[in-house]
Amino acid sequence: MTKYILSRVLQAVPVFLASVTLTFILIRMAPGSPFMQERSFSPETIERLNAHYGLDQPLFVQYIGYLGKLVRGDLGPCITQGSRTVNDVIRETFPISLELGLWALLFAIVFGLAAGICASLKPNSWQDGLPMTAAMTGICIPSFVMGPLLALVFALSLGWVNATGWQTPGDRILPAITLGAAYAAYIARLTRGSMLEVLPQDYMRTAQAKGLTRCRIILVHALKNAILPVVSFLGPATAGIITGSFVVESVFSIPGMGSMFVMAAFNRDYFLVLGLVAFYSALIVSFNLFSDILLGILDPRVRLKT
Repeated sequence: MTKYILSRVLQAVPVFLASVTLTFILIRMAPGSPFMQERSFSPETIERLNAHYGLDQPLFVQYIGYLGKLVRGDLGPCITQGSRTVNDVIRETFPISLELGLWALLFAIVFGLAAGICASLKPNSWQDGLPMTAAMTGICIPSFVMGPLLALVFALSLGWVNATGWQTPGDRILPAITLGAAYAAYIARLTRGSMLEVLPQDYMRTAQAKGLTRCRIILVHALKNAILPVVSFLGPATAGIITGSFVVESVFSIPGMGSMFVMAAFNRDYFLVLGLVAFYSALIVSFNLFSDILLGILDPRVRLKT
């Protein structure tokens, strides 16, 4: 197990470094400058600002300096946020994005597992077709379409919840459903496929012969083995849910990291974009690593392949 974990850690480090490096190159290649927005500065002022933030140095020197600060946990200043640093922005906005992601993940797991199990019990029937149709709908409709539709129906027409904001518990419902719908659909399809492979197995008939209840057979014996593909998917899914809320936060006016990232990209705030990408990359790598370790614990065959 130690060798398996070490190999996964060694694979994660180059991935993290590559994401930071590519972002550093691409953000510097993009046209525009953080000092060329609504206000017009004189060339002398822009030169002093570049010198203050170290942007007048060669790109390689800036890159090495940024990596040195990154190792120490210093993500740099926010060029367009006054005296605030990137660490301050993440400290303020990440709890909001994390809460949204956890609610969306809870919805995806509960709805996905329930729909997949329900569909596998009677394949090729209405009990199979109805949840799978809903799952396909969740996959096909993008979040920037589903979000406004949900807000139009449940907020503006029915008035059950607010269309925007992050103050009341009801404000979490529509963003969580919008963000978790696609992942719930994938979990439902994975669960259905795995359950259809597990249910005809001999040990399932043995459990029935012992007189166990159908609920216990499904939830304990069948789901224990059928959930392995779902566990493998949950690593990148969790990372995608927590770090992929850009559109959802913008649609529902949620003051999280996603909306801050969009604002930083428009303002060409180099350090804020780099810092958020580095933070997002660390989250994704960590969740994938945790998923691989959990899968190795549940299925020893995975460790033997290392």
